[in-house]
Amino acid sequence: MKILVVGAGAVGGYFGGRLLQAGHDITFLVREQRAQELATRGLVIVSPRGDVTLPQPPTVRADTLNTPFDLILLSCKAYDLASCIASIRPAVGPATVIVPLLNGLQHLAVLDAEFGPARVFGGLCQISSTLNAQRDIVQLHPGQAMVVGARDAAGQATAEAFVQLLRSVDVDARASTQVLQDMWEKWVFITALAAPTTLMRTAVGPILQAPGGADFIQALVAECLAVAAAHGHAPGPGFASRLALLNDRDSALTASMLRDMQAGQRIEADAIIGDMVAHAEQAGIAVPLLKLAYTNAKAYEATRAAAA
Repeated sequence: MKILVVGAGAVGGYFGGRLLQAGHDITFLVREQRAQELATRGLVIVSPRGDVTLPQPPTVRADTLNTPFDLILLSCKAYDLASCIASIRPAVGPATVIVPLLNGLQHLAVLDAEFGPARVFGGLCQISSTLNAQRDIVQLHPGQAMVVGARDAAGQATAEAFVQLLRSVDVDARASTQVLQDMWEKWVFITALAAPTTLMRTAVGPILQAPGGADFIQALVAECLAVAAAHGHAPGPGFASRLALLNDRDSALTASMLRDMQAGQRIEADAIIGDMVAHAEQAGIAVPLLKLAYTNAKAYEATRAAAA
């Protein structure tokens, strides 16, 4: 399977790097600066699962991309989706499939409009990784998982083949026949985590220890669950174990959106919290706390833009 990984950052660079390490046919679509970094230092992964340096990994820039790939792994941020779509067009052939790992669901409609739903799979991943000052990929915890599923039954064999590749490099991968349900459950969780931690500017534990904090988080969770249920995707029984992470008074858990705010970076306000609010409005559900969290996130974006 000939795979194009869009970007070589903390997520795409990690999964693509592990596949490349095992000898699979991987090419990274990167900008000029990242191409130079990879040519000079190699793709460096620092991980509890073992460090590796991959010298001069195969790369291509958007202006030189001119051949189709079997699968495109798309792990960009929501605010970079439009530019990524323009970059990958030359790599999309008659049999190409796209596996997006973006948060939320908003990206599916955008990709469907460009490439057609039959070739746009559903996907999600769970990994804690970042780029350090040297631009090395640092995996913070050993967990690494991915769920992939075709939204058209004809594509499921390709999804299963990709999952087998991931499993061969010790990724806890699963081919799903209900990938939209899986994506909804992840979206509910990350929204229920992002909303309170960005509003209060702290981790779950200190919020729970504050007066009214537990009720506040529970009310936000209830809003998210109501939206999912109204759209036919109420989380299954196993979801309760994930929600338990939001009830730990000693937890240092925060959303990546909060970490991006603290670093002065761009955030995915519209794709995560904003789209959950939009789905609530479509269903006629009142979500006052989610709306407050969305206002807070958009105020951050406005302040950041004014300072730029």
